[in-house]
Amino acid sequence: MKYSGMPAGMWMYYKGAFRKALVNDLGYTPAAAAAIAKAAEPRYREIIGKLPEFEKEDRFKTNIISCATFTAFLLSMDRRPTVEEATRYYEHAMTNAATKAFCRMAGKKKFTEADIEGQKKTAALRAGDRNPYSWTMDYLPYSDGSGYEARFYTCGICTLMKEYGFYDLVPAMCHLDYTMSEFGGASVFVRKYTLASGGPYCDCGYKRKH
Repeated sequence: MKYSGMPAGMWMYYKGAFRKALVNDLGYTPAAAAAIAKAAEPRYREIIGKLPEFEKEDRFKTNIISCATFTAFLLSMDRRPTVEEATRYYEHAMTNAATKAFCRMAGKKKFTEADIEGQKKTAALRAGDRNPYSWTMDYLPYSDGSGYEARFYTCGICTLMKEYGFYDLVPAMCHLDYTMSEFGGASVFVRKYTLASGGPYCDCGYKRKH
């Protein structure tokens, strides 16, 4: 994957939030956080450069780029955060104004015909069958009409985090699904299994708010 376009843009937009969260959530001094952010940038470029190009229709490119950002910062820290610390850190680093605006927009479209069609197209694409850093899923509507489940059988985040030795911290990223659903305002996120915790799949369920 080339360091241009979306990868370059997301780094520029989110690096400040990741640096700020080092201070607010992990207790680093501003000077230490700035040093970590500086060290993280070349590592991020290296991670991005090793990733394959994603298919045009693959909607999960942003997910793997976010994972690359998180991984680059983890590689640059002088201590390994716990899962609880990493969960709090990643959530606050990712939920800046742009993410909140995206969630609100997505919430307005949730359960619409366009949303459902998009889920079906993503399921049919099965990008994870060809790209280990992407995802393969099924779209499973609830029989009572209360929403739907996106059931994932492959996970690009699991692949990337395992490659760099942070597989145990994958749950820190999984937790963001709850936060983004809450910001969207249209659905309640429900989950029973994750691949990272040894489950048979990741079930991402979205139930309509009444």
